[in-house]
Amino acid sequence: MTSLFKHDCGSISEQLTVSSADYSLLTDLYQLTMAACYKGENLDQKTACFELFARRLPEGFGYLIAMGLSQVLEYLEKFSFSSNQIQALQETGIFASAPPQFWSLLESGRFTGDVWAVPEGTAVFAMEPLLRIEAPLWQAQLVETYLLNTINYQTLIATRAARLRSVAGEKTKLLEFGTRRAFSPQASLWAARAALAGGLDATSNVLAALQLGEKPSGTMAHALIMALCALEGSEEKAFTTFHQYFPEAPLLIDTYDTIAAAHKLEAKVKAGEIKLTGIRLDSGDLVALSKQVREILPDVSIFASGDIDEWEIARLKQNNAQIDGYGIGTKLVTGNPVNGVYKLVEIDGIPVMKQSSGKVSYPGRKQIFREFVEGQLKSDTLGLFSENHPGKQALLNLCMKDGQRLEPSCTIKSIRKRTAASVASLPAYIKDINSPKSTEVEISVSLQELTGKIKKG
Repeated sequence: MTSLFKHDCGSISEQLTVSSADYSLLTDLYQLTMAACYKGENLDQKTACFELFARRLPEGFGYLIAMGLSQVLEYLEKFSFSSNQIQALQETGIFASAPPQFWSLLESGRFTGDVWAVPEGTAVFAMEPLLRIEAPLWQAQLVETYLLNTINYQTLIATRAARLRSVAGEKTKLLEFGTRRAFSPQASLWAARAALAGGLDATSNVLAALQLGEKPSGTMAHALIMALCALEGSEEKAFTTFHQYFPEAPLLIDTYDTIAAAHKLEAKVKAGEIKLTGIRLDSGDLVALSKQVREILPDVSIFASGDIDEWEIARLKQNNAQIDGYGIGTKLVTGNPVNGVYKLVEIDGIPVMKQSSGKVSYPGRKQIFREFVEGQLKSDTLGLFSENHPGKQALLNLCMKDGQRLEPSCTIKSIRKRTAASVASLPAYIKDINSPKSTEVEISVSLQELTGKIKKG
């Protein structure tokens, strides 16, 4: 079998990189084989509706923050197959018995459907659709893998970020440090975006920050202290040198003896040699060390990092740790996944549902109807799209029509603001990080009746 694209140092497949030109092939094989079947049976143009939702929340979560829609819409706008991609698929031999018309379908194919979605930054609960695709069956089927990859991961990160912000409070500085722990270079960009949109102040990921129109933020690593200390004589010299070039950056003081380093900086500050804005602690007893450092450097911001998550921030606050900001990495960009699924709910106007044990889905095109009382969430009702619930807000909005985006993407700032407002509207029992209780989503009478009718056959 020949390579998909040739390159001086090998094929793209060997390099395992991805660009927007590759989006259509970034899918599971069965999406393509099903599309071929649909074409063979002349079902490919039947209008299908799929909804993306989580059957249950990750353990310990009371809500999710919807995220990733912007990347979904970008993907759908660029969805197409090149002649090289089609040739590569043909050369696999897998499609030898597929109908010849399948290749013409791919050749001329573009996404021509509609997308309904809850705005990014909106709190949602189990069984509530974050997104609905209404499109010709073959298109709606083929996009499943990419949509799940995008929505599931960014929703996880945005939710963790919102929880971190909720626990830390509005005045605490929160930075995303997860690039080196994210599951891939692409994932690191999505994680940075979702973290910022979910409530964090900045990211250390330079590419992500610049692409998003943000300013990257960070400090230093132990390597700089160790290298300059060894080559130029002392830890103090290392501090002075770095501060000379980056006077606003916090200094990392726990490479050797944290308290001794704090005293060295105290002497420099008192002598007027430096104007220190902040220090970072990356190890040790953060409660005890932060209190000691605060006494030594009372006017200097203290920043902490090192396996920080929302539970650790809560513990540090409970013990009166003197910490003004946190860098969050590994535990933000990894953890319990959001197991979002993408299920067919209607085909050619006929509502359908999955009835497998433990994996039941509700039939028909649906809408989330949310009721607020004095700005606080009172209840959610999951009903059919055709229903009318006066006084309640319909959360799913039309954002793409006939393959064309209706509005430009929201800015990170506006999504962050929406996230903050959405989380603020949630009752305290939903936001609790130790034993959260998610809201009970009411199933409308009409949806219950339709579900019962289909189950009876």
